Amino acid sequence: MKEELEGLRAQGAQVVPGGVSFSGGWEVCYAANLWSRIASRTLWRVGQFEYGNENDLYAAVRAIDWPDYFRVERTLRVNVTAQKSPLKSLEFATLRIKDAVCDRFRDAGGRRPDVERANPDVRVHAFLEGARGTLYLDTSGEPLFKRGWRAAQAEAPLRENLAAGIVMLSGWRPDEPLLDPMCGGATLLVEAAAMARGRAPGARRAFGFEKLAVFDSALWEKLKREAQGSSSEADLGLYGSDTEPRALAAARRNLAAAGVERWVQLEQADVLERSAPALAGVMVMNPPYGERMGSEEELARFYPRLGDALKKKFAGWRCHVFTADLRLPKLIRLEPSARKPLWNGALECRLYEFEMVAGSRRRKPG
Repeated sequence: MKEELEGLRAQGAQVVPGGVSFSGGWEVCYAANLWSRIASRTLWRVGQFEYGNENDLYAAVRAIDWPDYFRVERTLRVNVTAQKSPLKSLEFATLRIKDAVCDRFRDAGGRRPDVERANPDVRVHAFLEGARGTLYLDTSGEPLFKRGWRAAQAEAPLRENLAAGIVMLSGWRPDEPLLDPMCGGATLLVEAAAMARGRAPGARRAFGFEKLAVFDSALWEKLKREAQGSSSEADLGLYGSDTEPRALAAARRNLAAAGVERWVQLEQADVLERSAPALAGVMVMNPPYGERMGSEEELARFYPRLGDALKKKFAGWRCHVFTADLRLPKLIRLEPSARKPLWNGALECRLYEFEMVAGSRRRKPG
């Protein structure tokens, strides 16, 4: 994500616990929301303070000139995250922060903003550590993985930013064939097509910064016009398949909703039986594992067959398997050339790479 932000002209980008910090003007902020394929949110730091109890917290939040950031007509939600905080109740801390923001509005104009939990205009995030607190305004609104295109939901879909990260980590280039042989709702393929066409992932959605007092609509319209991507009709070698007609129907609806259906070829096929669509290319897939489908015993029978199919039918391909089942390398009976730790929500996962060459790297017995 650091390299992605630097490409958007962010200044001082550096990896910090939980994300990447950076600085820049509003054009950088808008661009980070519009173009980041892997971020979850872009937060604007508006205050830092020392505290020891709830009264300190309330006073520090109330000291900030909130009416300078958004109008009283905007609805509000407060989110609090804490690590080693001395406060006994995060629920009470959230209430005190909300009261402090609203009281500052009342002091300024006699009115308080309404609180809205489900779909607020403005989100205030507070991060409380042992003796220090930090306040942010959320410039994203809805999480950035919500691209605004998903028309159909397959079972246990990948989040879009995770799918984009998987495609990036695979090292795939748009001039190479890409296959997802267990495509489900086609999230990996949608993200790959958007990358290849140069389309901004946030081009079809709204953002939290549009509700802030500092919003520059002219600058935003300019950036959106530049985010439409290539209109070239050149073919891409993007392929997807699945055994389930319902999954393929969802995939077709999602591809159409994202406007990339013309560049992806879908077919009904079993990964254990289908052939490679080209002599060489990149495979990405998220096969079923315990929390999605099947018992551990069923998967233990499936993985060796998958390894055999890859060796037999995909020589010359770089195959990437994303899974939470850490037994996979042993059961698939192939030696990974790379393994990258990733998280799918709270679930620890791995992205395994298998280079399918003649006499592939089979794990030796014993």
